[in-house]
Amino acid sequence: MLSKSLAPEMAATNALILERLEDVGVPLIPQVARHLIEAGGKRIRPLLALAAGAITGAPESGTRLLAAAVEFIHSATLLHDDVVDESRQRRGRPSAPAAFGNKAAVLVGDALFARAFEMMVATGSLPALGTLATASATIARGEVAQLAALGHLNTSWAAYVEIIDAKTAALFAAACKAPALLAKSPHADALAAYGRALGLAFQVADDVLDYEGGLGKEPGDDFREGKVTAPVLLALEGREDRGFWARALGNIGALPEALERLECVGALDAARARALAYAHEAQGALAPLPTSPLKDALLALAPYAAGRG
Repeated sequence: MLSKSLAPEMAATNALILERLEDVGVPLIPQVARHLIEAGGKRIRPLLALAAGAITGAPESGTRLLAAAVEFIHSATLLHDDVVDESRQRRGRPSAPAAFGNKAAVLVGDALFARAFEMMVATGSLPALGTLATASATIARGEVAQLAALGHLNTSWAAYVEIIDAKTAALFAAACKAPALLAKSPHADALAAYGRALGLAFQVADDVLDYEGGLGKEPGDDFREGKVTAPVLLALEGREDRGFWARALGNIGALPEALERLECVGALDAARARALAYAHEAQGALAPLPTSPLKDALLALAPYAAGRG
């Protein structure tokens, strides 16, 4: 498993993350950030950065800086998301806005973004910096696009994929590509393609979890917010009652019936199949890379992300 293969590198990266949280001079910043970062999560994005760096021979110090920057970017987006989505829980505990207030969550998210860019600059690699900077801008665009699409049942599958490609897959791709660029590796694009497909698989699987729960995710968050995600789109493709979804989305009390309808038309299974197809795409993208234990770990990670088991 990837986390076991990279345990020493991840421990060093976690130490760097905590170090860069503590040296900001404002106690509220590490307090809020630690509340989120120490709540759990599999650290999949920094693990991807560490794996890409190790596979391509990037300098360890630079790879750790990029991995920590990726985690800070991700954490910043989570803080902002919880404010926008009015989420009261994150990973089975009170969200940062619930614990510290919206103002603190927004401002600490901004501080984490800034700290991430400081670490990216410290690598001395303009291509790596450019990749993560572009991903940060793409994430923001994806979140706005998702906000604009709330409750729109006429959203196409292509439009949905464009949204999740921006808000989720872009950072997965950048986490894989930036260390390869630091190493000036010819495999940067292959690793980016792997990361993108993995991110799509991860997000579609996450959308299924919103209806079923599990992995610390509270069921119904996306449904309550009126997000039209993979299960709903696939149900509508199967001629599911559009009128029901127009009435139900945003009404948490309708979640049990929504789940029953999704299961009845096979929409959850269909979404899982789409996630697995993206996982297979991710595995195929690694074909140009030489065989290694880390490559094998990345290959194994893809179906795991699709199933989120």
